[in-house]
Amino acid sequence: MKKITIFLFGILSIGYFTACNELEYPEAGSIADKTPPKAAFGYVASDTSYQEIAFTNFSISSTDYSWDLGNGQTSTEKNPSLRYEDGRYLVSLTSSDKLGLTSTTTDSVFIIKPVGKLQPTIQNPGFDIEGDNSYKDFWTNRDLSAIYNEMQITSSPVESGEKAAKLPSAGDRIGYQDFTVEENTDYIVNFYYTMKTSPVGSLTVDILDSHVTDPAALANRTIATGVYTDQTDADIYTKAQLEFNSGASTRVAIYFHNEGVECRTDTWSIDVK
Repeated sequence: MKKITIFLFGILSIGYFTACNELEYPEAGSIADKTPPKAAFGYVASDTSYQEIAFTNFSISSTDYSWDLGNGQTSTEKNPSLRYEDGRYLVSLTSSDKLGLTSTTTDSVFIIKPVGKLQPTIQNPGFDIEGDNSYKDFWTNRDLSAIYNEMQITSSPVESGEKAAKLPSAGDRIGYQDFTVEENTDYIVNFYYTMKTSPVGSLTVDILDSHVTDPAALANRTIATGVYTDQTDADIYTKAQLEFNSGASTRVAIYFHNEGVECRTDTWSIDVK
């Protein structure tokens, strides 16, 4: 009886440890089931060619990426770039985590040769992209943010979408985005803003003639400035505009900041005048 008992125990022990060895555990960096992946991306043409498309991955809770780039090519890079022929392409991104959960999103990419003046694009114009920088993607400048903090994000009030940018009354936060323009062209930047009714303060929007990394250079790089002071109602947005000429610049930047009063801004766009 003792031999049988020992033999059975040995089999059970071997089976137990074998089962344990076959268990699969989540790898480092995987996300719990309560925060599944969410796929999202944007794209923009390069500075030198409308056919060179750079994709920006805004997926959250994801560790792996699979792109169908719409022209027969695929990629597992986080942020691929690709040259396209003119036409319409259906691009899909599937993001996944180490638990095997996936999320897929699809968008149309139109490759059309510009006619006449280049139409610039303001990325994440309503602060609604929940990307790597929590709704601030495309609106930050790490060099300037070493001195001036990044803008905050608010859910109320908003002019459109779900979010807006917020600048507290301390006046130590900024918003910044640079983008491609055509030389010697007149443009109009459109946006909405609101601010608290007191104390008296202002929102300033500058157009800079290049990407700026040195805060000391801001004054010398400014080609247009608008100061906005409507404090009628903190819950109602006012539409505002700022005109500028690009001069010799092919890349300019929007730089906004406040003074004295809490401000919010939302829904940015740019038009050729």
